[in-house]
Amino acid sequence: MDTTPRSPNGFLSSLSADDFELVRPHLKTVDLVQDLVLVTVGETLRRAYLPHRGVISLVVDLARGEHVQIAMIGRQSIFGVFAALGDAIALNSAVVLVPGPASTIDLDRLRMAADQSATFRSTLLRHGLAIYAQVQQTAGCNASHTVESRLARCLLHTYDLSGGVKLLLTQEAMAQMIGARRNSVSLVASTLQQANYIHYSRGHIEITDIDGLSRTACECYASVKAQYERLLRPRCTAEDSPRRSTG
Repeated sequence: MDTTPRSPNGFLSSLSADDFELVRPHLKTVDLVQDLVLVTVGETLRRAYLPHRGVISLVVDLARGEHVQIAMIGRQSIFGVFAALGDAIALNSAVVLVPGPASTIDLDRLRMAADQSATFRSTLLRHGLAIYAQVQQTAGCNASHTVESRLARCLLHTYDLSGGVKLLLTQEAMAQMIGARRNSVSLVASTLQQANYIHYSRGHIEITDIDGLSRTACECYASVKAQYERLLRPRCTAEDSPRRSTG
């Protein structure tokens, strides 16, 4: 069995050898810079992105100019799964929250791989379900939990998705992440810093006490993490995966 790591991205590294070969020749590496807009609502998505270290924020744009984050995609997943499995017209905007390298592939190539292999298509579907679970949990969280617990949740989630790097997040970005006002985020960030859970200075955030921040976060952090672990756990190896579909 081939045990050589294929990519820093979890989606790619979870593929069987046969499935990975369907996309390998078509992958390119790009640097995703912070605040880069990958697509806006109503546009046709042309490429999928698979972060190695950065984080992509899925955002709903409201009529009054407000922007609310509904999900994040990091190093263990893929942005573009819904477009590959269905309609390529974006239902929300996607913006780079945390910069970093990523693999990218033309959506037509991704669809071809899904058409050729039932296991590849199944992997895409599981990643789509994981993102959908996050969207659902975020909606409930923003409606029910305090600003403090929501910010703790998002900081932990961003930390996990980005691979534990120091974060560069403005107050505006954090407010967008949790659907709150900037002044509320400023007060809560100061509280978390006073508790020595984070060090925050000029947009630079370092998590200094993960356990303390975890105690502050609502149950949504653990719930989303559990869903991701359940849905994205490798189901089979390269040797025992079913053959590609021929239909």
